[in-house]
Amino acid sequence: MKAIVVTDQAAGTAGMKLVERPEPQGASLASLSGANYGDVVVQVHASGFTGNELSWPSTWIDRLGRDRTPSIPGHELAGVVTALSYGTTGLSVGQRVFGLTDWTRDGTLAEYVAVEARNLAPLPGDVDFTEGAALAMPGLTAWQGLFEHGRLQAGQSVLVHGAAGVVGSMATQLAREAGAYVIGTGRAAGRQTALDFGAQEFVDLDNGALEDVGGVDLVFDVLGGDIAKRSAGLIRAGGTLVTITGPTEARPADGLTVDFVVVPDRAQLSEIVRRARDGRVRTNIGNVATLDDAVAAFNPTERIKGKTIIRVHPRGLGDCLTPTKVQFTRRRRV
Repeated sequence: MKAIVVTDQAAGTAGMKLVERPEPQGASLASLSGANYGDVVVQVHASGFTGNELSWPSTWIDRLGRDRTPSIPGHELAGVVTALSYGTTGLSVGQRVFGLTDWTRDGTLAEYVAVEARNLAPLPGDVDFTEGAALAMPGLTAWQGLFEHGRLQAGQSVLVHGAAGVVGSMATQLAREAGAYVIGTGRAAGRQTALDFGAQEFVDLDNGALEDVGGVDLVFDVLGGDIAKRSAGLIRAGGTLVTITGPTEARPADGLTVDFVVVPDRAQLSEIVRRARDGRVRTNIGNVATLDDAVAAFNPTERIKGKTIIRVHPRGLGDCLTPTKVQFTRRRRV
């Protein structure tokens, strides 16, 4: 199968290469790096890539700290299940799915991927694969930051940093849909985009006075650094600063700071795609490229607004793969 691989962390995205790799099903029964108990193999139709993935240790080493290069990056996908391993429940061969793969295993910038079934949710037939892949990471990140860690309730106020960005725009929409008052931030050029995604106010971080916002119940932070520290002072008693940028010294005087890493969740994915079907949220896609052009797409000559999605199998909306692969042999317990 065709796949994008990386072998040199220092090279960044410029070190990506399009190569031929064995399909995961072929190695599944012989190697723990292939498919395991509860896995499915998915033919990838659309894939996403997070910009800082190549700085994550999990891109380069497995759970035991061993080098796992050449590794396939990308952890967001939409596609069709082609095979099931022993112990898999909730999915079937030929089913359309979307979700996230594990951080320490080969990812989704490939024609096929082995992934734990519990990491995936059914993708309705009227949602395009491109949209499905673009919903997974931003949707789960925003959902978990707002509701699981931030405990956002209707009537509360939330300050969303980077509100015109991929994750920030999703957080803005979900917060508004939940009945919160949303103040977006970012560069001046992102003002209209943030407002279009539902922010009720916008603060230009280059020229506006962040402190003039006043008190808020929740800060959803994707920027970190000095912005996170300044934002901590805006949080009302009992409020929360939620960040995805890593450990921070920013602490509200009478509240919580939560630094989290997004995790796959089938139930949350189902809630997110239901809102997308109802028109309550939409994706923020900036560019769609093929797998053959993926290396160039991740090394653009100019800034791309929105998320880049790779169409791996450019089939039509609602197409369902006719399964030609056999399911995994059941393994005996010993």
